[in-house]
Amino acid sequence: MWEEAARGLRARGHRVLTPDQRGFGGTPPTDQSPSLDLVADDLARELDRQGIGAVALAGCSMGGYTAMAFLRRHPHRVHALALLAARSTADTAESAGQRRRFADMVLDDSSRGRIVAGTAPSLLGATTRARQPRLLARVTDLALAARPRSVAWAQRAIAARTDSTAALRAADVPAVVVIGDEDELVSLDEARRTAAALPRGRLVTLPGVGHLAPLEAPEATLEILVDLLAHTETAGAGPC
Repeated sequence: MWEEAARGLRARGHRVLTPDQRGFGGTPPTDQSPSLDLVADDLARELDRQGIGAVALAGCSMGGYTAMAFLRRHPHRVHALALLAARSTADTAESAGQRRRFADMVLDDSSRGRIVAGTAPSLLGATTRARQPRLLARVTDLALAARPRSVAWAQRAIAARTDSTAALRAADVPAVVVIGDEDELVSLDEARRTAAALPRGRLVTLPGVGHLAPLEAPEATLEILVDLLAHTETAGAGPC
């Protein structure tokens, strides 16, 4: 998801890490109970391994929820924050139930292909689906290629997350909340409330973009992050 933005940031002299979340990419799955706190602590250990203290942290969708979990558990290690397509509040009981039902269906060999193919389009905006059909095919293929066990674990971890509004209110760091105006999973009002919780937060709305701005609008995403880093350096946190 972050390949193009990472490449652009590195070209501007920034050090960029794009670690796989547990169970995805090269990271093995886990038998521990689903929790984004575990994923956040994985990131803290990776930063320790790399000899990195504080970072400018960006996350999209589940990555945004992980970023908020990291902020709750390791607030001193975040000196700038970008949240894309993520709400600060916990799931409602209805939404959490839907996620858990989705997790059950993903683990069912008879329903997995149908349910993934049916839900993948909602990850992209209508404009993207119409203008970039190959991107829709790519997202669908990536979703189908992911380990079912890991997808189910991730959905259950997101469903179990806590409200992060208080952590955002305590985060006095440069911050940006990004929402596509065609996001079918997180509303503009939810994004506004998330941005309002951040003392130094601002909201950026991307026209014609859905839930996955780093894939749908990589150049715009890059410029948003470049601007965030400029504000971070102006504030005295140093380059990252």
